[in-house]
Amino acid sequence: MTDLNNDDRIEPEQGGGSSPVTFTHAKGSLLYDEKGRAYIDFYSRAGTLNYGHNNESFKAKAQQWLSVDNQSMPTASAKALFVKAVEQHLLAPRNWNYILQFTGLTATCAVEAALKIARQKTGRQNVISFTHGLHDASPGTLTTPSPLRARLLKECGWQNTTFMPYDGYLGPDVDTVAYVEGLLADPNRDFEKPAAIVVETIQGGGGVNVATQCWLKGLEQLCHDEDILLIVDETRVGCGRTGRFFSFEVAGIEPDIIALSSSALSSDDALSLIMLKPGLQDIQAESQPDDLDDNHLAFTMAAHVLNHYWADPQFGEQVLKKEELLRDWLENIVHSYPGSGLSVRGRGLIQGLVTPAGSDLANEIAQCCLEAGLLVKTVGADDEVLKLLPALTIEEDLLTQGLHILEQSVATVMAQSPRTEQILK
Repeated sequence: MTDLNNDDRIEPEQGGGSSPVTFTHAKGSLLYDEKGRAYIDFYSRAGTLNYGHNNESFKAKAQQWLSVDNQSMPTASAKALFVKAVEQHLLAPRNWNYILQFTGLTATCAVEAALKIARQKTGRQNVISFTHGLHDASPGTLTTPSPLRARLLKECGWQNTTFMPYDGYLGPDVDTVAYVEGLLADPNRDFEKPAAIVVETIQGGGGVNVATQCWLKGLEQLCHDEDILLIVDETRVGCGRTGRFFSFEVAGIEPDIIALSSSALSSDDALSLIMLKPGLQDIQAESQPDDLDDNHLAFTMAAHVLNHYWADPQFGEQVLKKEELLRDWLENIVHSYPGSGLSVRGRGLIQGLVTPAGSDLANEIAQCCLEAGLLVKTVGADDEVLKLLPALTIEEDLLTQGLHILEQSVATVMAQSPRTEQILK
């Protein structure tokens, strides 16, 4: 079920260091290079492999599907099985009433479909996104990874986007929801009232920026007061990565539209969808893509993930237990270097070890980790954050082993780096 694709070769700028590594195969949370050396995977292909490489349960289900000639099974039947699993394991336990609409094969399709529905519903074209939000960038999707990229999008004709500061972007003492509210109340504002606000609860690619529960509640209230649809993009940090299936539910909010992708839900089987509150389901973003007509296996595997992992709340509890181990270990690393500028942020099994901007420490640590047998990547405007994304299914002893490598790599880099003395001053 795993196609290594972009992971099979780690170039210097992606993994740090001077020598690329070619991975030939993978199993669970281990990658293997051409010489058979094993590397612990704390990358999980940017979080799209929540259940590890070549998951045995997935393989068995796929083989079962192939063995009974289900290729001729009507797509509607496979889809019905998935819808039933969603209702049984996601909606009913939360007493939610959402309607599913299938949008295509990629996460981008889900976000773009959500925006189209919001625009049709409100009759307004503008939308609000936030600084450092990626949303699986494409020209039609809201993206703000940097001011330059945002400007280039606008110069290419994508004018219907207003970029606002994310939670904490203006400092810990500035409520950016109140800032947005003030701008919307200003009759002289230079942008149209938005049809929707689209947000990630955790900006993985933007530097593991985490929105607080209070901020999310305030954003939901603002959308309600201003007749703006709230879209939560769960294509990367949803589907269990935070220990709960939906990353936003800890805040007690219920978005108007939820964007999901099976890249996180069921590994490589391409499928994206949105969940709509009643009243929005009659608005079609576009006709159902032809790609879904023969997507029996994707629906089957997505249903299997829900039935196998999320029917029992114990799986989410295990993820939260691993979060505690991961977070405590990172906090201990930070406390070992007082005054160094290191810090930690994240939720669940998406955590970031933050280094001083411009120091290049994160890239050096990532390279040291790679040489020691741990794959971890850097993110953020200056690649200043080591983003840790182990699979949700990683064994605890393997997680501990990877954290040992990380700790030793930090120690090595901090001892050898000529900047360490300057940072400590």
